[in-house]
Amino acid sequence: MTTKSQQLQVRLTPSQKVALKHLARRAGLDVSSYVLSRVLPAARSRFGEILRALHHEENHRFALAELNDFLFDLAPAQFRDAVADVDLEGLSFFLQNYVAAMVEQAANQKGQPPPPWVRDVEPLEEPYFAVPFSRLRAHLLRAAPVSFKRRNIFVDSALGDRV
Repeated sequence: MTTKSQQLQVRLTPSQKVALKHLARRAGLDVSSYVLSRVLPAARSRFGEILRALHHEENHRFALAELNDFLFDLAPAQFRDAVADVDLEGLSFFLQNYVAAMVEQAANQKGQPPPPWVRDVEPLEEPYFAVPFSRLRAHLLRAAPVSFKRRNIFVDSALGDRV
């Protein structure tokens, strides 16, 4: 965890300050920690950390597996806020599509609308098949989850699956 080295002042009415102190005390936190937990929920921060790992890892499988677990474990109420804002800049076009497909599939599984940013990610021009064997392509064309098919990505597992 990064050391806190910056300050932010917020103007409040006296009654708002009393209310914040009361809420923080009830949550067992100091006021700063309470406000940060409400403004920057842990799930949103975790999503950002996983995406940053995708930028830096040469082998993206581990970060994608971590993203899979993260999205699968989110409660529907947490999902919308956790994935609302994303920075895909710097990721390959393939990874942008893969992340968008995973988030879109998770939204569908949780009965939530996908975040607007997934529509901004243009599908791959050329199809990507998870395996190089041409005999398996017909299977992948049928088996791939819809959110991946729309992005021209053909894989054989869905969100939450393990191979």
